Amino acid sequence: QVQLVESGGGLVQTGGSLRLSCAASGSISSTNVMGWYRQAPGKQRELIATVTSGGRTNYGDSVKGRFTISRDNAKNTVTLQMNGLKPEDTAVYYCYSLQGFRAYWGQGTQVTVSS
Repeated sequence: QVQLVESGGGLVQTGGSLRLSCAASGSISSTNVMGWYRQAPGKQRELIATVTSGGRTNYGDSVKGRFTISRDNAKNTVTLQMNGLKPEDTAVYYCYSLQGFRAYWGQGTQVTVSS
């Protein structure tokens, strides 16, 4: 089992920045993927960004150039730096980890961008 605990999020004005962090604990494999998804009311869960334990990143089209994902393998943490936030970025953001063939999710943290 892997537990994911998110921190960060909150309310910010358009154009502002926020940082989300996620700490993983439990039975963590040396090779894994960590990342972030989000879900807005009435919409499907959407990929934001992922990063492998080797440092390879992947971003959703809606956040390319604005968000940056990074991870600390020694601490089993992943961070999402969000710049240039827009009202359409408002959603619940979920930390994600793929350990082997099993996916784990955090409880989610709310990000609200006011116009």
